[in-house]
Amino acid sequence: MKLNSSVAAVVTGGASGLGRATAAALAEKGVKVAIFDLNVEEGEAFAAEISGTFCAVNVASDEQVDAAFRKARKAHGQERILVNCAGIGGPAKTVSRARDTGALSHFPLDLFERVIQVNLIGTFRSVVKSAVGMAALDPLEEGHRGVIINTASVAAEDGQVGQAAYTASKAAIVGMTLPVARDLMSEGIRINTILPGIFSTPLMMTAGDKVVDALSAMVPFPKRLGRPDEYAALALAMIENDYFNGEDVRLDGGIRMAPR
Repeated sequence: MKLNSSVAAVVTGGASGLGRATAAALAEKGVKVAIFDLNVEEGEAFAAEISGTFCAVNVASDEQVDAAFRKARKAHGQERILVNCAGIGGPAKTVSRARDTGALSHFPLDLFERVIQVNLIGTFRSVVKSAVGMAALDPLEEGHRGVIINTASVAAEDGQVGQAAYTASKAAIVGMTLPVARDLMSEGIRINTILPGIFSTPLMMTAGDKVVDALSAMVPFPKRLGRPDEYAALALAMIENDYFNGEDVRLDGGIRMAPR
């Protein structure tokens, strides 16, 4: 797909980190970008910076997602691009033993459900609501109507201690890529998934220099955290290359995560 001012895009989680870098890269190409995020202050400021539109939205809410798509489409028209970067963590062991008393506890089920609701169902919710709009568009060359990029994680394949919920949510995003691509093939809509490794997002950088240095040392090459602009570059490559479809691609410097 050619990226220019005739194309509209929606980026969930677009106020910071990977989503912000992708939204900025799309805007540089002239694309009209709508930012979906919970962070109103950051989102509105960034949207103004790239001449985009900000929509305050929790992707776990059907009503908020519907309202956000209505607002985005009123401002820019029907999007041909959706990039899903919204997501949360939620670390906890399946069973934990207190060091002082030996008391046992299990993973809080409400936390597990919340991670699944945001990361998995929130992603799929955005996919289906965007895709049904894309399908109504007139096709471009070779019948193309739209492109969707989802964000999983290397945790989908190398889940660490305490990542049962997060890994389950991200592995499911990987697992649904091919069937969704097959579902949408007759509508001319492509979908791909990126599995980022350890990236220098604002949240990661709050961990401190020692943690960041230790994580960087785990990466085979280059020995550093990934940059958000590198994620954005891959997302744009997937969008612009019309033969890229139904794929799950790791972007991780060759890392394979250890148990801890």
